[in-house]
Amino acid sequence: MSTSFPLDGMRVRFAGDTSVGLKRSHNEDSLHLPVDERLVIVADGMGGHASGEVASRMAVDTLVDFFRATSDEQALTWPYKVDRENRAEINRVVTGIKLANLRIHEHAQRDPRCKGMGTTVVAALFLDDSIIIGHVGDSRAYRVRNGSIVQLTEDHSLINDYIKMKRMTAEEAAAWPHKNVIVRALGMKESVQVDVVSEAPQLGDCYVLCSDGLSGMIDDSAIHEIIAHEPDVDRATERLIGAANTAGGVDNITVVLARIEPA
Repeated sequence: MSTSFPLDGMRVRFAGDTSVGLKRSHNEDSLHLPVDERLVIVADGMGGHASGEVASRMAVDTLVDFFRATSDEQALTWPYKVDRENRAEINRVVTGIKLANLRIHEHAQRDPRCKGMGTTVVAALFLDDSIIIGHVGDSRAYRVRNGSIVQLTEDHSLINDYIKMKRMTAEEAAAWPHKNVIVRALGMKESVQVDVVSEAPQLGDCYVLCSDGLSGMIDDSAIHEIIAHEPDVDRATERLIGAANTAGGVDNITVVLARIEPA
């Protein structure tokens, strides 16, 4: 069921869902849809013995709890150094993700069953004048606008590093056997670098947050095609997950949509 919130003379409507896919026995993805804050999150866990599921849920819960705890404070007390060149809400997103990383890392150190667990995360906070996206790993955020789709995040993956260093073409990358290797994730180390994207949303935009169970199964043009031809965000979410499963469904699939609509 979609929900909507006012957004500076417009509205933002959210919907999301997750699927175990066709090949996995359990779902290690987690997601969050807005309840009080206009905050959406997708996390894709990794690790044996279901510890990936623990990591992704810890990431979502820690970030949501942090936002609730800091929602009414005028002067926020950060557990990390504040970047005073950034607006407060950017620091808030970055700090929440860093705090989630620390808690996952500490939990993995204490519990031998969770050794090596981690998770990707992509989170988007919708303000009246901007959207702030923080991410770590290869879960993605896209924006569909004026007939085109743009990937707003950059994958923290070994394959993307090779492509950037021009050691591999896109065609070679498609057949590379190690394309799921992550070079940055929550829980891998005591501290983590969080990438941030900020931009002003426009009427008609649709933002897509997803795990690589979607982006690894269908290409960007297929994602755009579904978004462009399905105005209902609940049905669009269902169709995206269905398309990934039709293409093989080899991984868990999680999708969150946020469409900017007239007030």
